[in-house]
Amino acid sequence: MGEAVLFPGQGAQFPGMGKDWVEAFPSAARLFERAERVLGFPLRAACWERGDEVHRTDIAQPGILTTSAAILGVLAERGHAPSKTALTAGLSLGEYTALWYAGALDFDDAVRLVRLRGEAMQEASERVKSSMTSLMGATPEQAEALAAVGRTRGICAVANLNAPGQIVLSGELAALDALEAVAAQHGVKRAVRLSVAGGFHSECMRSAAQRLERALAEVEVKAPRIPFLSNVTGAPLSDPDEIKAALARQVCSSVLWERSMRHALASGIDAVLEPGPGSVLCGLMRRIAKDSASVPRLRSVEKPADLELSPGASP
Repeated sequence: MGEAVLFPGQGAQFPGMGKDWVEAFPSAARLFERAERVLGFPLRAACWERGDEVHRTDIAQPGILTTSAAILGVLAERGHAPSKTALTAGLSLGEYTALWYAGALDFDDAVRLVRLRGEAMQEASERVKSSMTSLMGATPEQAEALAAVGRTRGICAVANLNAPGQIVLSGELAALDALEAVAAQHGVKRAVRLSVAGGFHSECMRSAAQRLERALAEVEVKAPRIPFLSNVTGAPLSDPDEIKAALARQVCSSVLWERSMRHALASGIDAVLEPGPGSVLCGLMRRIAKDSASVPRLRSVEKPADLELSPGASP
């Protein structure tokens, strides 16, 4: 029994994220200041004052990580520590926050890496015109059949297996146009084009993966202090070299989130904590755990007011 600490990925950002924590807690303010020294640009202004700039891939990624880490710092001041945690995982970008939380990555290295990752993914998006499509109510088999349709027109892949009925495809624009046109014929309720910079978690991101692999080779990754579930394998990874390889592969590989969370449930977790902007991961866990023997207590901590929730309470 124990708690799974889960960290959100890109898409959770919003203008002003983290501002209420910085205004309320000195430790959160110090962490944002530290991130700005590492990055060499005003992250707070980018996240709070420049409108839609927060949605840029290269701004959103360090912004989400720093916001999640700041919230964890406040929780740590209140007695929450990794030693009391069963395991950790993060959705895509969130893996870097999870590895920092597990003691495998230094905060400064994590911020630098996600900034570079965001820049590389933005550049890859501009090089290959691509996007992502969410399939509502699709099975993995239906998603793969539609991806095969897409591949007749260009790069196309199953990018995210998030939860039952929540699957995302990724690829070049012509490929997505082709599969969306026949989605209903394959029994999919709805296919929705997402507002993202590019075709993440597909071969459209190959140049980003190569750049990230070179950067990871220069960074120290330690064995996590607590189990870390990988998006690429859907299972724990502990060897530092294997973690580095998985982080590089992840940019072009499917995110096996549902598989990861089923592993977490099978390990006996009885609570989920989601610190960071949004509460998407708690929502996904609720869907994944529907057919489980027991649904873990879910707690998202997005605003300082959420600290008033009792441990393990559902928001």
